[in-house]
Amino acid sequence: MATKTPARTRVLDTASRLFYAEGVHAVGVDRIIAEAAVAKATFYHHFKSKDELVTAYVEDQARRHREAGEALFTASGPPRERLMSVYTYLGEAAASPAYRGCVYLNAAAEFPDPAHPVRLAVAAYRRWFRDRMRDLLVADGHPDPDRTADILLVLRDGLAAGFDLDDPVRLRKLVPDAVGRVLTPAASAG
Repeated sequence: MATKTPARTRVLDTASRLFYAEGVHAVGVDRIIAEAAVAKATFYHHFKSKDELVTAYVEDQARRHREAGEALFTASGPPRERLMSVYTYLGEAAASPAYRGCVYLNAAAEFPDPAHPVRLAVAAYRRWFRDRMRDLLVADGHPDPDRTADILLVLRDGLAAGFDLDDPVRLRKLVPDAVGRVLTPAASAG
């Protein structure tokens, strides 16, 4: 893990703000250096390349989201309620005027190579999210936790994009119904 210094933190915070607001490829290193008020040598001491900075940005966002998510996943109450609270939280976060879509989907769209370190960081976060959904489904006694966790991940991705593209208020009202339908096992065909 990289050493956290005030300069590194300023660079990462500045890059995070700019990357999320404007897109990774739209923001150059020189602008990040200027807005973070660091020397070019300081930037390159902490990040050998812009790709390394983008990877650090995705990993830092994932760390923050995991910390926030763990409070929801480990709260008291039935597993199904905790799972639903995750999606309620996503809807509340998307209601912010600053919401510009999902950090991970946005970064993945700018790095199409699935073997690129940015995409690997995105995949790690998505795997964590999916696994936490599966854990809650197992705790709830769901008959097919693996497949349902996969569906919940796809639903999360769709909602994250939809909250940016559609009316977030309308979508937030659909969340309980969408999650509820995913959680209700389909009746077996007779």
